[in-house]
Amino acid sequence: MNRPGITRNSSSQQMSEPSHKMYDMSRVLIVDDDRGLVSLLERFLRNEGFQVDAAFDHRSGLEAALNGEYDVVILDVMLPGGSGFELLKALRVNSRVPVILLTARGEAVDRILGLEIGADDYVPKPFDPRELVARIRAVLRRSQGVRDDPTGAESLTVGEITLSLLTRTAVCNNVPVELTGAEFKLLELLLRRAGMVVTREELAQAALGRPLSAFDRSVDVHVSRLRKKLGCIPGGEERIRPVRGIGYFYAVASKVTP
Repeated sequence: MNRPGITRNSSSQQMSEPSHKMYDMSRVLIVDDDRGLVSLLERFLRNEGFQVDAAFDHRSGLEAALNGEYDVVILDVMLPGGSGFELLKALRVNSRVPVILLTARGEAVDRILGLEIGADDYVPKPFDPRELVARIRAVLRRSQGVRDDPTGAESLTVGEITLSLLTRTAVCNNVPVELTGAEFKLLELLLRRAGMVVTREELAQAALGRPLSAFDRSVDVHVSRLRKKLGCIPGGEERIRPVRGIGYFYAVASKVTP
């Protein structure tokens, strides 16, 4: 019998067969008041090589997320003592830890709001635990470790924007810009192909580590946040411009300098 929020698949791998050992020691915090769901996810994620802690309300979840040095936070939208959105907003004041929201299926407004506040990705309930694991690993690939760059470059500069590929930080007009992991990867791809159109599908793979699904606006929300954070290019025009039905391009076609 399925627990609320979880879907079963007869082809699911057994919990006794952990995979992806490269993620051993990665710390995951689950913030959800459904203790049955949390218990199941804890066992599943531990068998996949993760260290897992849990919190069951807004206050304890925020305290743990701020003080626990986690690699990723799994955050439910509905929590006792305050919403997941409120927790995420408070967390983003002091922390860039990647956050994956758990939202009700069909609640597109919740997903868009979460991304606008600063979530890195979302998983609608009910979900297959394997999908959550895949989303966690995609977030970790974006946020952990030194970039494997075949050129050996440590930074990327286009116009007045510089990305540090080692520290995963961004500077625009000599001012640091706080970016989520997804925003960083999206901007990196746009800068590497400055002046060229990048499809929404390519951006989704780079920023989210997954293909776009029908009616998925995740890429558009991340682009909107980047526009607000980076401002306009000299002259007042948008840096990142849409190409209807295709994707986006970065308007400054200056030479990319490593």
